[in-house]
Amino acid sequence: MSMELPLRITSAAPRRAFRIAGWLRGRPALGHALAVGLAAWALAARLAVGDALPPGFPFLTFFPAILITGYVAGFRPGLLALLLALASVWYFLLTPPRQLALSPGNAMALGFFLIVGLVDLVIIEAMHRAVDKLRIERRRNRDLYEQQRTLFQELQHRVANNLAFIAGLLRLQKRRIAADPAATPVVFDEAVARIDTMGRIHRRLYDPGEADAAIGAHLEAVCTELLSAMGADGVAVRVEVPGLKVPLDRLLPLSLLVAEIITNSVKHGFAGRADGEIRITSEADGDGQALVIRDDGTGLVALPDAASPGLGMRIVQGLAAQLGGSVSWSSDAGTVTRVTLPAI
Repeated sequence: MSMELPLRITSAAPRRAFRIAGWLRGRPALGHALAVGLAAWALAARLAVGDALPPGFPFLTFFPAILITGYVAGFRPGLLALLLALASVWYFLLTPPRQLALSPGNAMALGFFLIVGLVDLVIIEAMHRAVDKLRIERRRNRDLYEQQRTLFQELQHRVANNLAFIAGLLRLQKRRIAADPAATPVVFDEAVARIDTMGRIHRRLYDPGEADAAIGAHLEAVCTELLSAMGADGVAVRVEVPGLKVPLDRLLPLSLLVAEIITNSVKHGFAGRADGEIRITSEADGDGQALVIRDDGTGLVALPDAASPGLGMRIVQGLAAQLGGSVSWSSDAGTVTRVTLPAI
């Protein structure tokens, strides 16, 4: 089996030339010094050649000085080199020398030299700008590649976490089935509902249109969508969490935690009722922060047993631990769930 390899330029000369182009554009003092030095060199070289060149070539040695200056230092130093060359030729090389005579022939020669030099510098400057755009585009592509690579790694990490969460959820459901085989259909329905809720939250989190949504707006949308899916349209949700700060990688477990608490409120706190109210607020908690979810349902008949909490409460406790916090429950004209979170 043959394999075609992409063609690669191994010579270092083009890369060195690419780096030299515009090398002094960000150093105007050095660029102008280069212009003066090359103009002086060009004049000295032309005077040294003297009569060895045939008549009509006074500008010959100045073109390389102008082109090199423009290529290395940019338009303005190149223009300085051009003007110095123009003055040098006019004073030293045009007849009669050292008199600054401006005959029609001299004026035509100087004007032609000026136009050609300007055209050369404009072309070189256009090349510099094209190279600048190419460098910016290459840098943007490199940054985009790194961003995509990071996002892909993050996505893999989150998918693995989500699958681990689903596996843990199914293990909990399996224990419940083992304890009460007759509840198998209900247990499966609950597992499907939780996984479906997780899928809806996941889609909302990674929807580009929701990327810049505030945490409060996101939680409110999650709760509204969940209540609609449960057929609990009569339950109102109020979300007021202006001070809550949660990193993006923890927003999914936080959303799942809130969804689980809302589900428990609807199933148990509002049992036999078509309406109700749930409030989600945030507040400071020592050096951290707290998310408080309260409903106006029946409240807790008894506080959860830490040794053997129900499935929903175990899921909430696990999600709170994943967030680096803890959860507690109380009754106050309904059920109050307080989730403490670390400060950001």
